[in-house]
Amino acid sequence: MRHLLRRVVFYLVALWASLTVNFILPRLAPGDPASVLVANMQGRVNPQQLQALKELLGVTNESIWTQYTRYLGNLFHGDLGISTAYFPAPVTTVIGQALPWTLALIGFATVISFTLGTLIGALVAWKRDTALDSSVTPLLTFLSAIPYFWLALLLLYVLGYSLSWFPLSGAYDANNVAPGLNSDFLVSAAQHAVLPVLAIVISSIAGWLLAMRNAMITTLSEDYVLMAQAKGLVEWRVMLAYAARNAILPSVTGFALSLGFVISGSLLTEIVFSYPGIGFILLTASQREDFPLMQGIFLLIAVAILASNFLTDLAYVYLDPRVRHERG
Repeated sequence: MRHLLRRVVFYLVALWASLTVNFILPRLAPGDPASVLVANMQGRVNPQQLQALKELLGVTNESIWTQYTRYLGNLFHGDLGISTAYFPAPVTTVIGQALPWTLALIGFATVISFTLGTLIGALVAWKRDTALDSSVTPLLTFLSAIPYFWLALLLLYVLGYSLSWFPLSGAYDANNVAPGLNSDFLVSAAQHAVLPVLAIVISSIAGWLLAMRNAMITTLSEDYVLMAQAKGLVEWRVMLAYAARNAILPSVTGFALSLGFVISGSLLTEIVFSYPGIGFILLTASQREDFPLMQGIFLLIAVAILASNFLTDLAYVYLDPRVRHERG
C-alpha cells in the first residue's frame, strides 16, 4: 500500500503539471482562436461581433491567474471550449465522436500485436536455435522493417483495390448502413477495420517478439527455471508459469505505454485509410490552427498515458513479489 500511495501522489502531481502546461502552451502561440476562426470564415466582421466571438471562445484580457482558475473550473465541469475547425461544435463533442473509432481500431490492433508477439517470442526463445526460431524471427523482423506508409499502401492496393476483398476507406459504409448496434453496421465496421488492423499488427509485432525473446532467453538460465525442469514439470507449464511470467515484465511496461498512446491514434493509419479517429481530427486541427481542439486532444493523451502507467504499477504489484514486499 505504501508503494501505491507514493505512486498515486506522483501521478496526481504529474497530472497537475500536464494541466498547467496544456494551459500555458496555447497562450504562447501567436494569435487567438477568434482571429483564426474569422480568417477561416473569409468574411468581415465588425468589432462588436469579433468581441462577442472572443467571449464565446474564452479569449479575455483577464489576468493569467484568473484565466487559470477558470480553466481548471471548466475542466472540472468537462468544458474544453469550442472547436474552430468544427465550429460551433464543442471540443468534447468532436473528440467524443472520434474517440470510439480510435479505441476500437488502435486498441484492438495493439492488443493483438502484443499478444501474438509475446506468445511467439516466448515460443521461439524456448525453441531457440531451431528452424522455427531461424525462420519466424527474421521474417517478422523483415516485415516490420518495411516503411509503414508503404506497407499500408501495399495492403490497400493488393487486398483492397486489386482483389476487392476489403473497402478502401472510411470506418463503415455510410451510404448503405445506419450507425447503431445492429449486425449490418458491425459487419461493415469490421470489414473496414481489417486492413488498418493488419497494417498495424504486421509493422509492430516484431518489436514485441524480439523484446520477449531476449528477455525469455535470459530468464531460461535462472535457477528457478532449471529447478522446475529438474522436477519434471510439464514443458508448457515451465515455459509459461515460470519463464514467461518473469520475462514479460519489461514488455508490460511497453504495453502500458502503447495503451496510453492508443488515445492519440495512429496518424498515418487514419490518413491512409481515411479513418475518422483522433489522429485524423488532430491533423485537421493542426491544419486549421484549431488551438482548443489540439489542446483538448493533448490533454486527453496526457491523461491516458498517466492512467496507463498507473495501471502498469498495479500490474507490477501483482506480477513481481519484490514490489509487493518493498519497504521504505
